[in-house]
Amino acid sequence: MARAKTLSEKKIFVLDTSVILFEHISIMNFEEHDIGIPITVLEELDQFKKGNDTKNFEAREFTRLLDKLAQDKSLQDWIPLNGKTRGSLKVIMEAGSGKGQLDANEVFGETKNDHRILNAALRMRDENKGRKVILVSKDINLRLKAKSMGLAAEDYETGKIKNVQSLRKGMIEIEKVDSDLVNHLYEDGTIEPKEVLKRKKAHPNQYFILKSDKNSVLAHYNVNEDCIQKVDKRPVSGIKPRNAEQTFAIHAIMNPDVKLVTIQGVAGTGKTLLTLAGALEQRREYKQIYLARPIVPLSNKDIGYLPGDIKSKLNPYMEPLWDNLKFIQNQYKESDKEFKAITDMVAKEKLMITPLAYIRGRSLSNIFFIVDEAQNLTPHEIKTIITRAGENTKIVFTGDIYQIDTPYLDSQSNGLSYLIDRVKDHPLYAHITLEKGERSELANLANEML
Repeated sequence: MARAKTLSEKKIFVLDTSVILFEHISIMNFEEHDIGIPITVLEELDQFKKGNDTKNFEAREFTRLLDKLAQDKSLQDWIPLNGKTRGSLKVIMEAGSGKGQLDANEVFGETKNDHRILNAALRMRDENKGRKVILVSKDINLRLKAKSMGLAAEDYETGKIKNVQSLRKGMIEIEKVDSDLVNHLYEDGTIEPKEVLKRKKAHPNQYFILKSDKNSVLAHYNVNEDCIQKVDKRPVSGIKPRNAEQTFAIHAIMNPDVKLVTIQGVAGTGKTLLTLAGALEQRREYKQIYLARPIVPLSNKDIGYLPGDIKSKLNPYMEPLWDNLKFIQNQYKESDKEFKAITDMVAKEKLMITPLAYIRGRSLSNIFFIVDEAQNLTPHEIKTIITRAGENTKIVFTGDIYQIDTPYLDSQSNGLSYLIDRVKDHPLYAHITLEKGERSELANLANEML
């Protein structure tokens, strides 16, 4: 965003509630431009102040931030934001019903908060002739309504990935490798990166499929020892990898030098199953295994609408995780010690399946922490989870960045995409994209042809 030189070049961004709930410090991310907050947004934020979810935290923090900025000033006047490089902020009243003024309630034939926010933005435009006024919202429908009324509208872009296709897959296939080099890797277990990559640089914990005319080998770049190591296929908790991608995923999950892992892939590629199997294989290395997932309310209704106690309410969300656990357990006979060990772990809460809201605020030391469906988290939620990590904690995020169930998130703005993009070159981090479905031929048919 180029810096404005005159007042007419300084834009006015009107922020919707969805932007504040996404990131409470969003008002500080518009450089020298001015910020308008419709009074309706403050009313809506009041409804979100109670609760343990991230959106409740964001609502409370924004209220505190606004109170700190206002101090003894009136919020109907322009209040300077902190820093010389930033603009000012004010709260906007809803537009009046003066002659010639557009009224969103009349245009759309219904009085609702979204239309009141539109009216506030229209009022701001009418009162600031010569300046560009832009409505910023994570709600695509509200943006379309704004544009239909001749009002400029944009998504909140901070933290958004520009090109999802450019995200690394975590592995590359290199062909025409010298067969003697492949044999050397098989025999010695390591080779120097320059022997394969020539002048290219290897990324930390990158995976390779090295192919010659005669043979091939799976490999991994060990950043700590600056060498390419052979990766062996190994079963974990009775689950055998069915392809190279799954082999790499297991390697990342089992690698003690890697503390943060992301596994991206469509349904049926084995993300959650492999991660849970790897965690169970290492159960003696950690005090507990946590398997969590965000609760996406059914039909946008809170779980309080569901019947029964808290356990009954959560069962629909947690059932897929139990299915994976049962699948692993059924690799053994009931008389096997491995079968009994899993039952004991659940009974003694050594393995806990829980919603993410129950994790926030805790310090996670000596934990193997699996976060399923991570694409339904915001970047801030991802950061919050990782900052809870204590000594000897490993966190694995799994999900499909194209299967978003949370309103106001998409493949570019969700927390999983953000994490894959931001930490790609850190030695503590490994990523792998699973592309080949292994659930069943029928499931593959659906993914490929429907």
